Amino acid sequence: MKTNNRARTYVCLAALSLGLAACGGSDSASGTPAGNGDTTTPAGGVPEGWKLVWADEFDVDGLPDASRWEYDTDRNQAGWYNNELQYYARDRAENAVVSNGKLVITARKEQLKTASDWGGQNYTSARLVTRGKASWTYGFYEIRAKLPCGRGTWPAIWMLGTGGAWPSDGEIDIMEQVGSAPSTVLGTIHTELYNGAKGTQRGGSTQVSDACTAFHTYQLNWTKDRIVIGVDNKNYFQFANPGNGYGGWPFDKPQYLLLNLAIGGTLGGSVDDTIFPVQMEVDYVRVYQPAS
Repeated sequence: MKTNNRARTYVCLAALSLGLAACGGSDSASGTPAGNGDTTTPAGGVPEGWKLVWADEFDVDGLPDASRWEYDTDRNQAGWYNNELQYYARDRAENAVVSNGKLVITARKEQLKTASDWGGQNYTSARLVTRGKASWTYGFYEIRAKLPCGRGTWPAIWMLGTGGAWPSDGEIDIMEQVGSAPSTVLGTIHTELYNGAKGTQRGGSTQVSDACTAFHTYQLNWTKDRIVIGVDNKNYFQFANPGNGYGGWPFDKPQYLLLNLAIGGTLGGSVDDTIFPVQMEVDYVRVYQPAS
C-alpha cells in the first residue's frame, strides 16, 4: 500500500497563500540542464506522429466511468496529508459526476457523518485516480479544465509512481493552483533528491488570468530525457534527466493520474466558507504516445 506522504511545503505555493510572488514570478522555471547541455524547451502541443492511447471524453452522464477511474479514500478516517480539511467521497454524485460532457468535481461544506470512514471533516470533495486501471511510462498528457475560485481551494492534476513510495517513486504535478492566487498555475516534480519536504523540488509557474472562469489545456510532455509542463501549447517549465540515478530520476517507470479538489491545508490556506459549493470541471483527459 502506497504511503503517498506528500509533505509539499515548498516555497512557491506557500508564497502564494501569503499573496507574494511565486517561484520568481510568472513564466518562471527551475530545472536541471540536460546532460548534453541542451536546454532548449520543446515546442508545445501534441508531438507530431504521436497517437492517442487512452482518453476519457466524459460523454456519458452519471458517475465517473468505473473502468477508467477509482476513488482514493484511503486517508479519510486518519485525515489527509498536508493538513487538508476535506473528506473524499466514493460513488457520490454530489462530489463527482459526469454531466453535459464534463466531469464535475464539487467541494461542499458539509459533514458526511453517515459515512463509515468519516474522520470529522467539515467539507466533502472527490479524488479520482487511474491507479489499478491505467498507468503509463512517458507520453503526452492533456487535460482541459476550468479551475475553482475561492480562498481555500486547492485543485490538482498530477501523477504518482505505481511503486507507492513517496517521494522515491516520483511525483509529477501537471497543474496546481490555490484559490488565494487563482491566476497562478504551477508545475512541479518531486523525487528522492528533489522534493518539497527538503525544499529541493523543481518547478515553475505561469500566469493564466482566467483560469477559474475559462477552460484551458494543462499539458505534460514526458520522455526518457526530460519532463516538460505547459498550458495551451505554451511550455513554461522543464526538468531534464540529471543522470544521477533513481534518486534524481525515477521517471522511467509507470505513473498513474490523479484529479482532485482539496480544501485548506498547508498550501490551500484559510477557507472562505461563503464560496461553497465550488467546482473543478474537466472537459477531457487524453494520453498520447509515439506511434512506433
